[in-house]
Amino acid sequence: MKDFSKFQGIIPAFYACYDEEGAISPDAVRSLTRYFIQKGVKGVYVGGSSGECIYQSVAERKLVLENVMAEARGKLTVIAHVACNNTADSRDLAAHAEAQGVDAIAAIPPIYFHLPEHAIARYWNDISAAAPNTDFIIYNIPQLAGVALTMSLLREMRKNPRVIGVKNSSMPVQDIQMFRDEGAIVFNGPDEQLLSGLAAGAIGGIGGTYGAMPELFLKVRELFLAGELERAREIQNECCRVIYKMCSGQGNMYAVIKGVLRSQGAPDCGGVRLPLAPLTQGDKAVVEESAAMISAAIAKYC
Repeated sequence: MKDFSKFQGIIPAFYACYDEEGAISPDAVRSLTRYFIQKGVKGVYVGGSSGECIYQSVAERKLVLENVMAEARGKLTVIAHVACNNTADSRDLAAHAEAQGVDAIAAIPPIYFHLPEHAIARYWNDISAAAPNTDFIIYNIPQLAGVALTMSLLREMRKNPRVIGVKNSSMPVQDIQMFRDEGAIVFNGPDEQLLSGLAAGAIGGIGGTYGAMPELFLKVRELFLAGELERAREIQNECCRVIYKMCSGQGNMYAVIKGVLRSQGAPDCGGVRLPLAPLTQGDKAVVEESAAMISAAIAKYC
């Protein structure tokens, strides 16, 4: 039986790191990777939604991954999201990720055109074939991709021995249970329900807000494993309140998170790439309140 221990735990989704001109900053990428190593998380998920992947070129995404791997190799589990909206570029990124030595690759389905399941399966299998020695994780995020992973599609994909699991960002916790029944490992995606996802059998979590408050999500999992569910629920509720606050600004949530990181003395990841909405003057209060809420929760629970 395959050992999946390298995937068990809290895995922040890696943030896009830009310089003052809006170009990828290799230095910031490396600094953020070292920051996550110091925080004690299990790994990082590179090139997904938090990495603003759909607004970056293939070359930029390769540059990010190369600099993450330069710091993370042997210290963090690295899952590289390699999907583009065409098969050729996705295969290129998959082959590059395998050459870099990542622990797994992942992909959403193609977006915009609603493809039949057999076409989505071919897309994923073609990507997997470009990285034949690397585990493959399906990224199920129907609210953004416009396509939901069905049980029939998962069963078809499980015929590929490299397909080991699902990063499940759909809101129904039941999906985790159903996917697990097909023998897949499942990562909880919605940060607001990490505790529920763990209870449903998720192997761990991959989350876009984990990077702003890794201590709290690490504590939720620690308490869950210890059976201290009431305390874990308290912290999960605090995390949800922070998330709601970070989503309350005019700027994109990731712009707010990067502001929070700066206020915490974490590496400066720059802004967000247009057309994502940057921080407004009024969002400064949202950043400050979010950071204060996180600090108070860490002081109380960690």
